[in-house]
Amino acid sequence: MRKKAKLITCAGILLAAACLSGCGTKEKFTPQHTDVTALDRPAKIFVQQVTGLDDSFWLGVDVSTVLAEEESGVIYYNEDGEQQDIFQTLKENGVNAVRIRVWNDPWDDNGNSYGGGHNDLNTAITIGQRATDYGMSVLIDFHYSDFWADPNKQKEPKAWAGMNVDEKCKALAAYTKDSLNALLDAGVNVTAVQVGNETTTSMSGEKNWDSVLKLFSSGCDAVRQVSRKKNHPIQIALHFTNPENHDQYLSFARSLDAAGVDYDIFASSYYPYWHGTLENLTTTLSEIASTYNKKVMVTEVSYCYTAADGDGWGNSVSGGSDSNLPYPVSVQGQADCIRDVVNAVVSCGDAGVGVFYWEPAWIPVPGDTYEARQALWEANGSGWASSYAGAYDPNDAGRYYGGSAWDNQALFDFEGHPLASLSVFRYLAAGAETELLEVALRDIELTCRIGDEIILPEATAVIYNDRSEKEEAVTWDISPETVAGWGIGNHTVTGRLERAATGAQGFDPTCRCTIHILDLNFVDNYSFEEEDTSMWVITDISGTTDEIFVINKPSDAVTGDKSMHFYSTKDVDFTVEQTVTGLKPGTYYFQITLHGGDANTQDMFIYAVADGETYTTATDVNGWTSYRSPRIEAITTTDGTITVGAHITSCPGSWGNLDDFILAPVSAE
Repeated sequence: MRKKAKLITCAGILLAAACLSGCGTKEKFTPQHTDVTALDRPAKIFVQQVTGLDDSFWLGVDVSTVLAEEESGVIYYNEDGEQQDIFQTLKENGVNAVRIRVWNDPWDDNGNSYGGGHNDLNTAITIGQRATDYGMSVLIDFHYSDFWADPNKQKEPKAWAGMNVDEKCKALAAYTKDSLNALLDAGVNVTAVQVGNETTTSMSGEKNWDSVLKLFSSGCDAVRQVSRKKNHPIQIALHFTNPENHDQYLSFARSLDAAGVDYDIFASSYYPYWHGTLENLTTTLSEIASTYNKKVMVTEVSYCYTAADGDGWGNSVSGGSDSNLPYPVSVQGQADCIRDVVNAVVSCGDAGVGVFYWEPAWIPVPGDTYEARQALWEANGSGWASSYAGAYDPNDAGRYYGGSAWDNQALFDFEGHPLASLSVFRYLAAGAETELLEVALRDIELTCRIGDEIILPEATAVIYNDRSEKEEAVTWDISPETVAGWGIGNHTVTGRLERAATGAQGFDPTCRCTIHILDLNFVDNYSFEEEDTSMWVITDISGTTDEIFVINKPSDAVTGDKSMHFYSTKDVDFTVEQTVTGLKPGTYYFQITLHGGDANTQDMFIYAVADGETYTTATDVNGWTSYRSPRIEAITTTDGTITVGAHITSCPGSWGNLDDFILAPVSAE
């Protein structure tokens, strides 16, 4: 079992670095495209050329779990099926940079790893040295936490507990300088540093944005000091997520500028199934670059090549159950995603400096049973979290520790062989073509109301590896009579192409049709999917709410892609309502679905008005995707008119999303 490193003082860190480096500082490298003439072999994927891709552009990967994987017995191979250092395989496929996360102290008091790659400074040095040996640039990603830092978790390191923000600033600066000195003295080619990871909501336990800005400044100033002292140029990146929130991204850049934070690169995560369109990504990053004279990049992106689960620990994204997947779940779809994100950043002009693929090597550890793999996750920290992490993160890791939820988004298969999608990096500048093959069938979704006739389509689109599509006949595995008898809910039908198919590796000739059968609903534009929202009346009672609008963000929606979003830095107090006319006299119910957070004080309810009587039901919000579905029963109308709506009152900083407004009959006369 790997034991916790005792690196407490600056001298201790430097001594450890000297021991790891062996013989002083190594030669410094600059980003460079790999010479791949030795790999003169036919391409196995289509790659559209990225025009304007500069030689200095970082084509990177985050391989932070690679040591823990190797310690657990994972073996990586090259394209010929031979065991080979993964860094050589990455270089041969055009990767010129790696990103490595750093946690302050990811170990419990007995030296047990929290998991997730046990990414302390020693681990970063070892990975960084291997990358440097292959001529790669290194981006160091300081989380300033002892474990995962993301928008939902930004806990301060154990050693900083109880500190006020000024004390944290001093501790953060000292830690940054000591760590960077150790990395550089060990010969690691650090060309960029991230000050914080996905710091969209907070950082190191500080939620007040002015405090977060102070932490940013302390970290950036520390990097500048080391860079000057070592005469080693280092770019500084600040990292955020949710670029689909265009205005929020601009507000981050604006506040950083106003506070005088000294950084170089505005970095973003971009997962295409969560974070909006590529066009929005380019537009948002370009506006930040031009307005504030900053470089921009994507530091996290990935995509699934299969729906299969390799280690018994569920996948974060799978082709079988997730919607909003813009590419086929295939090796070619994965390559297309990488190519398109690189193109989106290159389209920002000279400001676009790089893209990093997240955890392409995080594949299943060996083991014939779940228990065997779990023993390796626990011993070597190769799962996303070990049980030992519960002492630091009891609410998440302490309850849900286990393996990799990312193995189906790796660029290596479950046995460690490189997928053809890994080679996309070496083909981006010139493009590539291969044999035309089917890669996927486009899934179909139908939405109807109870009682509507359900007609399954006769054909679906066959998607090819050059992104072309062709409609072809499908035979469904179920009778029309069975479909006709289905009730309210979501139902999935499978079918197959009528002709024989010979597709690319991993091609599944199965077609899926998901049928959403909804209750009767007389609310117009009930889930805000239509562009025309004139049927809705929004009243901002307080007059101070910053943002009440329809947001196109599938991860926040219940049905479709959109929902009614609210957020404010001041008081929240508004209503959203619609008057429905032409109803048959009778009894109806009304309900909505909502979720949200940061509402320490709140007064929320839904209401209905009919025949002069007002009906209400209280509700609340208690976290993202912690859905509430308040319902009013037995609303009686004799004149056929019912007004339905929601009233939201809450404190500054609260936010939420309202969706699926349903007005349906209970009985009618």
